[in-house]
Amino acid sequence: MATAEVGDEQEREDPTVLVLERRTAELLGHEEAVYLPTATMANQIALLILGERGTELVAEETAHVLVSEVGGAAMHAGLQTRGVPGHLGRITPAQIAATTYADSGVHTPRTSLVSVENTHNNSGGTVWPLVELHEVVAASRELGLRIHLDGARLMNAAVASGVPAAEIAGPFDTVSICLSKGLGCPLGALIAGSEELMVRARLEKHRFGGAMRQAGIVAAAGLYALDHNVDRLAEDHARARTLAEAWIAGGLPVELERVQSNFVQVDVGSLGLDEREALRVLFERGMALSQTMRPGVLRAVTHLDLTDEDIAEAAEVVPQTLGAHVHA
Repeated sequence: MATAEVGDEQEREDPTVLVLERRTAELLGHEEAVYLPTATMANQIALLILGERGTELVAEETAHVLVSEVGGAAMHAGLQTRGVPGHLGRITPAQIAATTYADSGVHTPRTSLVSVENTHNNSGGTVWPLVELHEVVAASRELGLRIHLDGARLMNAAVASGVPAAEIAGPFDTVSICLSKGLGCPLGALIAGSEELMVRARLEKHRFGGAMRQAGIVAAAGLYALDHNVDRLAEDHARARTLAEAWIAGGLPVELERVQSNFVQVDVGSLGLDEREALRVLFERGMALSQTMRPGVLRAVTHLDLTDEDIAEAAEVVPQTLGAHVHA
């Protein structure tokens, strides 16, 4: 980062940003990509350029675009949102067909857009099977809908499933990817799509205040991540599995079916524990977990800053701490 070649990113004169955009577009199977500060901005731009104001967006009911982007779909893109209950974060072609409104006069909004998330945050970092994902894309296209992939953790999905990122993301109209999750960058995200859509994405990037100057300094971290931090995601996944199995052995309620990438969710509510109190006592023992959208469920995330020794410690300390608190 300190030696990155830089220029004016707003004028597309930053060579490091340009290299990152080209490499990411190729990685994701699209014509072009646009570098952005955050994945939330990438998602919001996608909804804005794909959806139509006054129409409806369909997504799984706990998708990030619905529950964690402070109503951006309505505010920025003028979209009404419809959440569909999913299984492990996945929705089906039949659900999309059943909830899609065609042009129907003056009462109901026409559906224009579907968004899916892979891996799915609130379901525990779950991974879409490729066949199911492509069936949803095909069904959406048959209904005349555009479709966005929230791929904030797409590289986790690719590594966990053994499927190239381009094969996962290529069929979508747009895809977002975050560099500051498992890839370990200090900031940064990209949106990818056709050349025509990315012209619009660059315009909205400026409107959102996302254009930068010598952004090559942080874009260089993205290039480093693509070279060094993708394959090693498998280590995070293995450590999450180890942690989950240890917690189950220690008596904690963990749904192993949900441990498909780098998340481990533990249901402290079923132990009769208050989420915030559980977080407090764990933090006092040096264990930093976080809340989720699921009531009573806390989340641990494995990442490149953790070691096997850290996992072994968490495997022992968390069951001890929560168990002692239950029986206090």
